[in-house]
Amino acid sequence: MDENGNYRVDVIGFNQTERLLLQSIFALAARRDPSFVQRQPESAVLVDLYLVDADDDAAMKEFRAVHSRFRAPAVLVGSSDRATGLPLIGRPIQWARLLQSFDDTLLSGEQPALTNSRAPVSGAVDPAKTGGLRRTNPNAAATAQRPSKPIAAAKRVTDSVLVVDDNATVRNFMQAKLAPFGFSTDFAETGEEAVGLTGTKEYTCVFLDVVLPGIDGYQVCKLIKSNKHAVRRTAVVMLTSRSSPFDKLRGSLAGCDEYLTKPVDENHLLEVVAKFLPGARAGV
Repeated sequence: MDENGNYRVDVIGFNQTERLLLQSIFALAARRDPSFVQRQPESAVLVDLYLVDADDDAAMKEFRAVHSRFRAPAVLVGSSDRATGLPLIGRPIQWARLLQSFDDTLLSGEQPALTNSRAPVSGAVDPAKTGGLRRTNPNAAATAQRPSKPIAAAKRVTDSVLVVDDNATVRNFMQAKLAPFGFSTDFAETGEEAVGLTGTKEYTCVFLDVVLPGIDGYQVCKLIKSNKHAVRRTAVVMLTSRSSPFDKLRGSLAGCDEYLTKPVDENHLLEVVAKFLPGARAGV
């Protein structure tokens, strides 16, 4: 665990599409308590947890090799746990199930020995492979002091999101998906109400239906984007059942940053939200 209370996860295997999804999940999960970040390959810091593609023979071979040098908890993704006894979740990867598995595994601190895998003697780690770092307890990654409540509370980041939709089901869905990641979510049922809210408060992202009482979503988007500050700071995502090329063109002309059609795929939604986090938009 680093000084910010993040647990480092080493991702082994997975195709490019799944890795992009995992990056989005980790970007959002870094905002929760406990929080997770993907370990960078060049980092010499030891990991707290392995995430392994159990359906990939090469990934499992790599995992057994690194696990023999440093035994840390692990979660597998795939159709079989390969007789390892490690926690397993199936595909497709769902963020809620994945993060719950992380939480459960880290809290349990269990680290089953793998077949043909040897734990470091007395918990020692080869300094040459860890940039000179050494841990004397093989359970240190799982049982290291966890962030206290005050630290976690101070670390938690809160950004505001506005959901503009006159359908209560859509509003409830969005609230349920955004709340676990520390977003403060406001709601508007009309275009006029949305324009009023965006004029008085800065939002990370505005999810905007097209068909609304009063002015429509395209007009609302134009009005939001007419604010030069909002153009840089606020992402507008059309979230609508209208999916024709003409409708998408109208959204683009109105200045929207993304166009999602209902029913929205949950993982795609998380990818879009992560894309427009302040850190991701730093270069905009």
